[in-house]
Amino acid sequence: MKKVCVITGGSSGIGLSIVKLFVENNYQVFNLDLSPSTAGNFRQCDVTNTQQVSEIITEIAKQHTIDVLVSNAGIHFSANIENTSEADLDKVFNINVKGAYAAIKAVLPSMKANKNGAILLMASDQALIAKQNSFAYNLSKSALASIAKTTALDYASYNIRANAVCPGTIETPLYHQAIDNYCQKSGADKAAIHLEEEKLQPLQRLGQPEEVAELVLFLASDKAKFITGSLQVIDGGYTAQ
Repeated sequence: MKKVCVITGGSSGIGLSIVKLFVENNYQVFNLDLSPSTAGNFRQCDVTNTQQVSEIITEIAKQHTIDVLVSNAGIHFSANIENTSEADLDKVFNINVKGAYAAIKAVLPSMKANKNGAILLMASDQALIAKQNSFAYNLSKSALASIAKTTALDYASYNIRANAVCPGTIETPLYHQAIDNYCQKSGADKAAIHLEEEKLQPLQRLGQPEEVAELVLFLASDKAKFITGSLQVIDGGYTAQ
């Protein structure tokens, strides 16, 4: 019998790599995203709408025991605190944090009933360190790290594990969008900026979505059944500097 994984934001980037890898490893995957996808079982969902998230996951739980949740949906936003409007802050938090809150709350009844479950939150190296012009994004990823820790403690008695995955600079559409936005504002050359980003990493390259997916698969498995409440860094050594 296939294990069941629910993922938010599984239509592109790291999320799509996770969906594909879990399907390859005999999981039944439900992808909740606004953007349609042929990977996994797609359910169109706005993660900022807590009622919609709850209804979709509740419907899945009526037919399946949910073994894994990967809360991956998120957006990037570059600005310091002065250049972050209240609307900007709300948008980042509604997607990155409120989306995770809604998904976790919705899967818990199924996991509690089964006395088993793995919850993975897609945080960032910015859950551990600060970066310039990243006030709202940094704040949201720190919040996800906190959610992983508190959820791990609150539900350990149900054998539900919660961990945060903290990627560094990963070459995804989100990465390229951020670089494009910077180049448009600054007039910088994208190839030069990309090379600079690679040189900032101790391993002299960017991470790939598939590498993050492999870590998520491990943390979801029984091989990681004594790992909970942790921040799992996958950043090519960036935060070790």
